[in-house]
Amino acid sequence: MIKYLGSKRRLVARLVDVVVADAPKARSVLDLFSGTARVGMAMKAHGLRVIANDHNAYAHTLARCYVEADDELVPVLEQLIAELRSVKPKAGWFTKTFCEDARFFHPKNGARIDAIRERIARLDLAQPLQSVLLVSLMEAADRVDSTVGVQMAYLKSWAPRALQDLELRVPALLPRARAGRGESHQLDARHAARSLKADVAYLDPPYNQHSYLGNYHIWESLVLWDKPAVYGVAMKRVDCRQRVSSFNLKSAAREALQDVIASVDCRLLVVSFNDEGFFDRATLEALLGTRGSVQVHAIESPRYVGAKIGIYNPAGKKVGAVSHLTNHELVYVVRCA
Repeated sequence: MIKYLGSKRRLVARLVDVVVADAPKARSVLDLFSGTARVGMAMKAHGLRVIANDHNAYAHTLARCYVEADDELVPVLEQLIAELRSVKPKAGWFTKTFCEDARFFHPKNGARIDAIRERIARLDLAQPLQSVLLVSLMEAADRVDSTVGVQMAYLKSWAPRALQDLELRVPALLPRARAGRGESHQLDARHAARSLKADVAYLDPPYNQHSYLGNYHIWESLVLWDKPAVYGVAMKRVDCRQRVSSFNLKSAAREALQDVIASVDCRLLVVSFNDEGFFDRATLEALLGTRGSVQVHAIESPRYVGAKIGIYNPAGKKVGAVSHLTNHELVYVVRCA
């Protein structure tokens, strides 16, 4: 799967254990901020019907691939990906923007991304087949990028992986869950909380001002293929300035989260929140306590990659020391009244 800040890779087994222990008869899980769909995949593998939601197009595409699509598509995918591998490189908007004006990818791989993405557009496939091909391309590009894991900047010198050749692979699709086929939605979280329901709801909202759209804008453009106007060194989509989530605004995040907590229709509510986020433990326990009794599990984890690199000014000079390298992911479990 793609590199992703805030990924629950280290947490997924614990989350499945929580659901199994606290809702042993559950058949469905609503993942309201699905991101990479990693948690949804784990719940699907356990046999639960997963209903994934995320307002970003790239995350919706990932959920269509890993939650909605099943492994029965693999034979046709193998044929399609074999065809895409044979497409001749042809530099276009992607190469100009992210390989020449910026250095996120080597131009040789940029030309392949351009050509393959254009071919996928011309194939005009039904969903979720198209999304699975887009995820194959996204993951292939991620394996040859030249970043530290976010798309806010690129490395001054090529990362060794960036010099490798882009390679398409069939995504690791799962069999259909015992409880039924999954779903993927692209709704605002507050709307989704009112219109989608499941036995268990899992919330992993943004916990600070850093937007996932801003951190992964290249994937958004690759999926939408709208070739937008861009700005800044990172060549961000101009709509990064307008598509601002309430959950990334300290002034609005409490009201937004409170609304979701009050609205979501479930028997068990599980919430992940970092202890460096907008809200402290007491605040979250108070918000969640309106739905039922709250239990809290604290899991220590390494901080984001920037903490290991250090603090630098725009000229590239180190100007500060990092105070700590670990934090805690707090998992709140609420049996809803």
